[in-house]
Amino acid sequence: MRRIANFITARRTSWIVLVGALIAAGAVFAIGSGASGASSPGLGLPASAESARVTVAQTNLPAVDGSTALLVFSRDGSTLTAADITAVGAAATALTAYSSSPMAPPPTISDDGTVALVVVPLQTLPDVAAQATRASQLRSTANADLPVGLTARLTGPEGFAVDIAAVFKGADLTLLLTTVVVVALLLLITYRSPWLWLVPLAVVGLADGVASIVATRIAAAAGIALDASVTGILSVLVFGAGTNYALLLIARYREQLRSTEDRREAMSIALRAAGPAIVASGSTVVLSLLTLLFASLEGNRALGIACATGIVVAMLFALVVLPATLVLFGRGLFWPYLPRFGSAGTLEKGVWHRLGTLVSRRPVVVAVVGALVLGALALSGVPQISIGLSQSQKFTSVPESVVGQEILAAAFSAGSGSPAVVIANAGSAEDVVKAAKTVPGVASATVGATNGDITQINVTFDSAAETAASFATVDALRDTVHGIAGAEAIVGGLDAQTLDANRAQTADQNLVIPLILGLVFLVLVLLLRALVAPVLLLVTVVASFFASLGASWLLFRSVFGFPAIDTNVVLFSFLFLVALGVDYNIFLVTRAREESVAFGTRVGMLRALSSTGGVITSAGILLAAVFAVLGVLPLITLTQIGIIVCIGVLLDTLLVRTVLVPALAFIGGEKFWWPSRVARDLASGSPSGLD
Repeated sequence: MRRIANFITARRTSWIVLVGALIAAGAVFAIGSGASGASSPGLGLPASAESARVTVAQTNLPAVDGSTALLVFSRDGSTLTAADITAVGAAATALTAYSSSPMAPPPTISDDGTVALVVVPLQTLPDVAAQATRASQLRSTANADLPVGLTARLTGPEGFAVDIAAVFKGADLTLLLTTVVVVALLLLITYRSPWLWLVPLAVVGLADGVASIVATRIAAAAGIALDASVTGILSVLVFGAGTNYALLLIARYREQLRSTEDRREAMSIALRAAGPAIVASGSTVVLSLLTLLFASLEGNRALGIACATGIVVAMLFALVVLPATLVLFGRGLFWPYLPRFGSAGTLEKGVWHRLGTLVSRRPVVVAVVGALVLGALALSGVPQISIGLSQSQKFTSVPESVVGQEILAAAFSAGSGSPAVVIANAGSAEDVVKAAKTVPGVASATVGATNGDITQINVTFDSAAETAASFATVDALRDTVHGIAGAEAIVGGLDAQTLDANRAQTADQNLVIPLILGLVFLVLVLLLRALVAPVLLLVTVVASFFASLGASWLLFRSVFGFPAIDTNVVLFSFLFLVALGVDYNIFLVTRAREESVAFGTRVGMLRALSSTGGVITSAGILLAAVFAVLGVLPLITLTQIGIIVCIGVLLDTLLVRTVLVPALAFIGGEKFWWPSRVARDLASGSPSGLD
């Protein structure tokens, strides 16, 4: 480690490191991500899912290509006139130009005469830009030459896909600019220097650009395309984690400059001291993210691959590029608060030392109060949490597709905008139709396209799409058609896809969460070579997660009016909070272990809290603010993840790491490190070196 640190920071070789890093980054940018176009978030169901098998089977049917545009014509509740109906017919004829079928069905008028529906089958376009262009053309054609007051709205699968994609149009730039502004402002406040903040911001910004390209390439090699939601989270994570690592390294460097005259030697020592903690914390996050590779949903695997790659890149830039860059400048980089050689440190004074001293006097009381606060926050919201958002509920602002779906549901059968699809052997099609009509909740069932071997049956539900009632109807329909001998019937469609995705997400959550806990515990055991401390640290982080989940749910219901938490929010929030929350505990406890060797557990924890309190608190506030940036996008899922992680990081930074963990260490004393040699040496009264 010493040789590597000296190579990175030495006068003759630090330039080699910087030039090599710039050449490597330039090569990455020159190669590019290889992505041909943006893609919108999808379900990514496993091939074994019944609804996914239906989608595959549909590709073998004529005039069925997986996407449908529903054009809803209305006068906002008023009855359509004869002129309106004539205009709708003309619009339907014009819309056949976009249809994947040579003949489009005629308009359907609702029983109350207030709504006309035109269904346009479309070819699937994987590229978001092309899809958006076609949607614009559909809207323009449908609204051309309509009587005054008559409006056409695009909804259905195509409408929702386009509106979701629109949420992410320019998302990377919006998130990047907002994140850069937030990080720059907080770094400026933290360092109180007019130019020091520019160095970590530039290094982390370069790391973000490299990480995005490398992650896209690695995901493509695994057969996975990264959508805009994943790349947005990736950028936020790289900026948050990378800046955290930079804060820790620079704090240790500033501290070392007070006792070491040569700045390059000071950086070498700081790198050797902070490096293991950064590697341990980063490795914990990477391993936690890689557990998503065991998930069945492609979106989960995509997030795992992308974000794990991003953290590795962030660590490399923080440990290699940042120190080589910082040593180019003298102590004046810290102006006006210069860390002069021989100046006094702050380990025995300051707000963090005073806080630690207060905690050490009543550790049991502090621990009990801290546990009660976390428990109260968890119990206030977690038991009432509702899981699952429909497509129409996922937007913070109401797009056209949602309005159109609501108009359609009010005038026709509630499920008419998203019929279920049954694929069966052609010879059993009529039997399937008859059986489907007997299922409670089914409004109609009709025979659709066929290729002679298999036939599609379109089934409309009474209940609105993606509700508990529609999911129950899907299950009942499956039970019924599966029992028809020789039909080999399978059920798909929007409701079936959402139901399968929800169940797959639950299965992924039940698999991945124990893996994350096990890996984090293993990393802590290997790092601290103890059992008691890792157990306590893991318990505190999990407790802060449930507390943040409870507090967030109260905000979601009372302030934001969100009806539920989206299905993937709990898993992603748990992943980020546990992995990143352990980071701060690693920063604190590794320093406490280092200090305890010479001073004992009580004084060692006080010195660790004094030295790391400011930087970890700054890092926590910065990370919380960066995740809150996800709320700039009008998609509830990302807003919820951002809020939960923001609250959780603040709880972990300001309560758990600052108060609760030190209190537990004071209570445990030397047993906190059991069974490592540190614990044995402290118990015998003769602390020596680290194991």
